[in-house]
Amino acid sequence: QVRLMESGGGSVQDGGSLRLSCEASTFVGSGFCMGWFRQGPSQEREGIAAIDSGGLTHYEPSVKGRFTISKDLTGNIFYLQMNDLKPADTALYLCAAVRATASWCLNLLGHEFDYWGQGTQVTVSS
Repeated sequence: QVRLMESGGGSVQDGGSLRLSCEASTFVGSGFCMGWFRQGPSQEREGIAAIDSGGLTHYEPSVKGRFTISKDLTGNIFYLQMNDLKPADTALYLCAAVRATASWCLNLLGHEFDYWGQGTQVTVSS
């Protein structure tokens, strides 16, 4: 069982930045694929960024070039650096994990991830 806890959400102005953190209860530096998802008001959950066990990353087009997913050297924390935030980025952000050594998880299909955090709210005002 892997427990995940997000932090770092908040309210920012259009164009601002935030860094989200996801702390895992166990080592997830290798053998796991980690992903960030979000769910906006009246919207379905969408995958926005993922990093596989080898460090390969994938981004949803609307965040590519603005958001960066990374792992901490300890292997217990991973991050989502969000720059140039827009009101459309307003959502509940959730981190997720699945045991995987291959890169299929970079497809960011929510049903393929086994462990989820509770989420952290990001609000971007214009």
